[in-house]
Amino acid sequence: MTDQRPTSLSPVPAGYADWLAELKTRIQTARQRAALAVNRELVLLYWQIGSDILLRQGREGWGAKVIERLAHDLRTTFPEMKGFSRANLMSMRAFAEAWPEPEIVQQAVGQLPWGHNLMLLTKLKDKQLRLAYAQRAVEHGWSRSLLGMHIETRLLEREGQALTNFEARLPAPESDLARQSLKDPYLFDFLDIGAEATERAIETALVQHVTRFLLELGAGFAFVGRQVPLEVGGDDFFIDLLFYHLKLRCYVVIELKADKFKPEHLGQLSFYLTAVDAQVKSEHDAPTIGLLLCKSKVVAEYALRDASRPMGVAEYQLVESLPALLQTSLPSIEQIEQELAGLDEPDRSTQQDSNA
Repeated sequence: MTDQRPTSLSPVPAGYADWLAELKTRIQTARQRAALAVNRELVLLYWQIGSDILLRQGREGWGAKVIERLAHDLRTTFPEMKGFSRANLMSMRAFAEAWPEPEIVQQAVGQLPWGHNLMLLTKLKDKQLRLAYAQRAVEHGWSRSLLGMHIETRLLEREGQALTNFEARLPAPESDLARQSLKDPYLFDFLDIGAEATERAIETALVQHVTRFLLELGAGFAFVGRQVPLEVGGDDFFIDLLFYHLKLRCYVVIELKADKFKPEHLGQLSFYLTAVDAQVKSEHDAPTIGLLLCKSKVVAEYALRDASRPMGVAEYQLVESLPALLQTSLPSIEQIEQELAGLDEPDRSTQQDSNA
């Protein structure tokens, strides 16, 4: 095969680079739209087949064996297609039963590959939760394994569950978004350290696995630094972890405590928030918020009532405190980091589902 590349290139004219970048964006957008269109048609087809099976079994009284016969006949007619096994036809039936209205295919469910939809069906029984996870998967481009991990760790159920005083300390739109940005509990299963680990050991491990830590924190968090120095009145102070939230447009101070919540913890956190607002925050940033992570927050609600700064308190769980079933079902940190590194690349499993 001969090399079709030119041996020499002519000088680049003015404006060419911008034009090329625009063309690349158009091509990529067109490819994504085409892939979405193909996927929607496939999901719609599977829904229609599943609906037909349900209808005919109910109306004609056909038993389960008709599905086995249908699988044989469809595979004989369309040998190049891989989606007509008996198991997949049963999944189509379950899909149509779970979503009886055809309009559902036009929503987030219709934008997800078939493999994602099967995971939603098998792992979630609640319809609204399925829709919520489907929408989030579309919004953030989750791969199938990331979707499974978030379902296993009950990501959406934990969101907005931290104790906060945001409603009293922040204006209405920002307070709701800020509250939803925090969760409880936080799962630090990826650290692989024991329950007796010190604050510094936990902090070090979180920074070492900052990619996975950011995934657990949720969308919008950007890592600024660890042990961030502040000078107040000639004395040096150090913030455990400092983040910036892109949607809230504010700094987020995170303090770690290796024991149960104590009221004086909020005093320290409030001091850091005041210092960040005075020394780090710009005039365009919203007020800094704080998150205290501890092993138990039993008495935190009372202490938060009188706190003057916007703060939240949540618990964290290490591997030893996680349920055994959840420990064994979660992917390793290496698997997750590989998934995150490959988000910009085509998902082979997605392609296989689309070709089924």
